[in-house]
Amino acid sequence: MDRENQNLFAALRAAFPSDLDAVAVETDDGLHYSWRDIDRATAMLANLLRSLDLPEGARVAVQVEKSVEAMMLYLATLRAGYVFLPLNTAYQSAEIEYFIGNAEPAVVVCSPAHFGWVSKLAFQAGTRHVFTLGDDRSGSLLERAMHHAAEHEVVRRTSGDLAAILYTSGTTGRSKGAMLTHGNLLSNARVLKDYWGWRTPSQEGADVLLHALPIFHVHGLFVALHGALISGSRMLWMNRFDARRAIDMLRRATVFMGVPTLYTRMLAEPALDRDTVRGMRLFISGSAPLLLETFDVWRERTGHTILERYGMSETLMLSSNPYDPRDGERRGGTVGFPLPGVGLRVRGDDGAPVAAGEVGGIEVTGPNVFIGYWRMPEKTREEFTADGWFKTGDVGRIDERGYVTIVGRSKDLIISGGYNVYPAEIEGFINELPGVAESAVVGVPHPDFGEVGVAVVVPRPTAEVEGAAIVAALKARLANFKIPKHCDVVAELPRNTMGKVQKNVLRDRYKALFSDAPTM
Repeated sequence: MDRENQNLFAALRAAFPSDLDAVAVETDDGLHYSWRDIDRATAMLANLLRSLDLPEGARVAVQVEKSVEAMMLYLATLRAGYVFLPLNTAYQSAEIEYFIGNAEPAVVVCSPAHFGWVSKLAFQAGTRHVFTLGDDRSGSLLERAMHHAAEHEVVRRTSGDLAAILYTSGTTGRSKGAMLTHGNLLSNARVLKDYWGWRTPSQEGADVLLHALPIFHVHGLFVALHGALISGSRMLWMNRFDARRAIDMLRRATVFMGVPTLYTRMLAEPALDRDTVRGMRLFISGSAPLLLETFDVWRERTGHTILERYGMSETLMLSSNPYDPRDGERRGGTVGFPLPGVGLRVRGDDGAPVAAGEVGGIEVTGPNVFIGYWRMPEKTREEFTADGWFKTGDVGRIDERGYVTIVGRSKDLIISGGYNVYPAEIEGFINELPGVAESAVVGVPHPDFGEVGVAVVVPRPTAEVEGAAIVAALKARLANFKIPKHCDVVAELPRNTMGKVQKNVLRDRYKALFSDAPTM
């Protein structure tokens, strides 16, 4: 019996609806792509890649603006059996030089405007092929692909074969390339399809996804895109997020995935009301913590309860608040339960299990967990326990009902005078104070305590907030060792493109604050 092809693209292609001429993707500027268009375009791009006589396991590095054609390039890379390497569009020359040197891609695809400097770096590193792809369907990649056949037999791959490498954000040291297999990606897509109740075109109320996220990251590229494709669901496609335009498009969608920033931007628009979302089935938030206030205000304003979930580049999705009310309520401030097939446990510093409600390091296992870091075998061994569980680096707790709450990153832990201080706990109290919009707490060096907390606070519009008053308010609610030794009020917090607060930037900004402080 012929072995089943376990190439992820084969599974996604098998889920296309029977009517290939139906609309698969509709862009916000009025373009329509059918399922047949996707099939033919990915075949042409795959044939182009195969014509380059690339070595087995060749990497295809891509740094381009979001477009449907960029999505097709990702699918074509899978289809052709190569390894996709998405790169954040915010990365500059020094970062791109590192990624190209580390991954040694056989093909690099960049925006036309960046061809000069990107091609120079790529050719110097030994890359043979550099193409361009613009978000307006321009560039040498499509020009070359037009000369290739629109039929292509999907290259055979096993579930253990490498499909993608995602570089971590690199907030401490050099970025690491997380290696994800066809099996990792497909198992997670299938679990989420069932757990989040995706509705296929053959079912009543077929789903329509409003895709508003970037596609160089797990959230937009794998969670959102795979969810729609493996369900045969139509997508409304935004190359760039615009809150007013998104609210208008929600009228024709049923599913939306966003980072917290997208939800706060839509809440700032008067047009958002229950009528605009009356056809929506599910709102999902991830990639950064969602403030409890945003969770509550969104529910009050729209009648919908946002579903928060938890995942990372190395593991894809790990846990989720329930979709089905029979499985429990969606609880703000938590990331729900471990997904089916995922093992999630909390361990203390000594490696022993902690009691329910106690804080410890989160460790996970399952078919979704990556196979290691690219060309970093020692780092890979360090990050797995003796019994094969991945140490996420996140700190959290599991309550008596099984809900998981993320407290923070282990690297964000502040050890002040020998006591453990978890920034997320302090931030939770600060965010409840009058006039506070959001906050971040980081640890900085101190000559006496070794490390102390610094709070950085963003006030609400028109509100007057004083750092000294915040510190005073915290003293009435928290143990003294947890109280930040300084509080700064700023207009905004530094964030990366996925909306995560860049605490490394804050630590660097305030690292010399207590350099002249006297020792006790």
